[in-house]
Amino acid sequence: MGSEADMTGPLLAGGSGAAPAAEAEVVPPWREQLTVRGIVVSAILGVLFCLITHKLNLTVGIIPSLNVAAGLLGYFLVRTWTAALERFGIVSKPFTKQENTVIQTCVVACYGLAFSGGFGSYMLAMDQKTYELIGTDYPGNRAVDVKNPSLSWMIGFMFVVSFLGLFSLVALRKVMVIDYKLTYPSGTATAMLINSFHTTSGAELAEKQVSCLGKYLSISFVWNCFKWFFSGVGDSCGFDNFPSLGLAAFKNTFYFDFSPTYIGCGLICPHIVNCSTLLGAIISWGFLWPYISTKAGEWYPAGLGSNDFKGLYGYKVFISVSVILGDGIYNLIKIIYATIKEIMNARSKQGRLPFVRAQDDDESSELSSKEKLLNDVFVKDSIPPWLAGSGYVGLAAISTATVPMMFPQLKWYLVLSAYVVAPLLAFCNSYGTGLTDWNLASTYGKIGLFIFASWVGQHGGVIAGLAACGVMMSIVSTAADLMQDFKTGYLTLSSPRSMFVSQLIGTALGCVIAPLTFWLYWTAFDIGNPDGMFKAPYAVIFREMAILGVEGFSALPQHCLAICSFFFFAAIAINLLRDVTPDSVSKFIPLPMAMAVPFYIGAYFAIDMFVGTVILFVWEKINRKESEDFSGAVASGLICGDGIWSVPSAILSIMRIDPPMCMYFKPSLA
Repeated sequence: MGSEADMTGPLLAGGSGAAPAAEAEVVPPWREQLTVRGIVVSAILGVLFCLITHKLNLTVGIIPSLNVAAGLLGYFLVRTWTAALERFGIVSKPFTKQENTVIQTCVVACYGLAFSGGFGSYMLAMDQKTYELIGTDYPGNRAVDVKNPSLSWMIGFMFVVSFLGLFSLVALRKVMVIDYKLTYPSGTATAMLINSFHTTSGAELAEKQVSCLGKYLSISFVWNCFKWFFSGVGDSCGFDNFPSLGLAAFKNTFYFDFSPTYIGCGLICPHIVNCSTLLGAIISWGFLWPYISTKAGEWYPAGLGSNDFKGLYGYKVFISVSVILGDGIYNLIKIIYATIKEIMNARSKQGRLPFVRAQDDDESSELSSKEKLLNDVFVKDSIPPWLAGSGYVGLAAISTATVPMMFPQLKWYLVLSAYVVAPLLAFCNSYGTGLTDWNLASTYGKIGLFIFASWVGQHGGVIAGLAACGVMMSIVSTAADLMQDFKTGYLTLSSPRSMFVSQLIGTALGCVIAPLTFWLYWTAFDIGNPDGMFKAPYAVIFREMAILGVEGFSALPQHCLAICSFFFFAAIAINLLRDVTPDSVSKFIPLPMAMAVPFYIGAYFAIDMFVGTVILFVWEKINRKESEDFSGAVASGLICGDGIWSVPSAILSIMRIDPPMCMYFKPSLA
């Protein structure tokens, strides 16, 4: 799940294939890799991808990797820029793959804060609406544990916590990328794409991909505009509530809602992810929830509201949490074990870190000479360790002093303790991301949430736990993204110094753009309404986890603990089964994390994603090469068009301009 881990699996096996072919290639100085046009393009794309990330975060919580789309759109916008200047006789400097890489890095750093900033999870879990949704009389849910969103404190919080992750591991970039030779599959795939753009044949394919992306972006935008006219007032009209599988199925959220975004996610995410979400929807909304609803009056009071945590709604949330925690804890333990094992193996073989030695003899292979070139460029523009160390200590001191001013419940010594252990957790997460491509930042955040909520207790533990979750998530997520981008820069002969500066610029942009784009949604739409479009599902889940950390299991409905325990251990067992069975079998075993999402949200988006995976499956059977070349562009176009439409949609909502028609369905009369 995007907000739990990056669902896009390894796109390439190994990174040597992305290496440049010619040793004689001229590498521009690091300052020339950073350009004004690059920063402008990064800011434009940062706004677009923040809008997309917020929409996905506030609706279903699944966020596919947009790194490839960032590289492709960055290439397109700069080429458009240079072509426009040439029409006026202005000659611009050549567009290099290093500049392309810097743009992609800056964009990823910017929109990454839309996820790690917690705008759809821990930050929104603090607000009044989530407090009231859980219930003012719910055990452990106290009115003092409320902090409503505000641009001033959100932007300030982003600035004081978002930069520490960049300094926490930058000194280990050579160890992670060169010495340990970690794959970082998404970073390798992005490097391969960018390298291909800047060849003759690759440029021709890139032009076709850009044309394809633009075509489906336009289709998605026009379709959303068309849908708006029939969506009426409220959340019960239009194509988003189309009972395509019948009214009985519609009541249990089984319907196709014509969403280009979710179809695009289905095209990007692996087939097993899409099938897992559909299976989770069938288990929960097809069997489990209908069965528990028959126990009304026996397990829980009858006649409760659909969003009352003392009833069926409570089971939905807590069982979702149990599956997410079971999956997250298993993967966390597995990756820490793999990290320790790899380090111990390296030390036992060589007695030290496995440094790469460049081969200078006559028998050196072509691959070794390429690798030597990559290594030389990567270590040439070093980032002084004293800068990394002093930067982390200085920023940690500022954050330790200022975070308690924003969240008085989180005392300074609690913030300081988080910053002491954060680099170790950041290393584990970055190493695990390099091995598996799974970023478990939110899992580390949830563990911090439980620890700090229980540490503070009933006097402010909920807010303290949520704020501490934000501190931990920000550092751990940013550090993993930085190493992923260093891998991309390594394979595209980009200077690590320009990459680091680009990350700093992108993070600074994200600290402003992410809160502003969230505020557009917050002011225009009914965020957090469980019956509306923007359910913000993880806001409720994160607040409930904080309450559990403070109150323990006494807050659970009847028999809920037993059911949650079953699903918690089932998630662990399924993951274990995936790891011990052969690949020919494990590829058909579902992913518990993906299965958990529809438990709470509903089945409709799983059906949309399954439609996307069916389209991709058929496309692969008809023409695999074409599907490999263009499926990402089609998916990115569908997602981006939907994201762009959110801007005029929000403006119409702010101006109180309602759609002229309401299309809805009801059973025909006898």
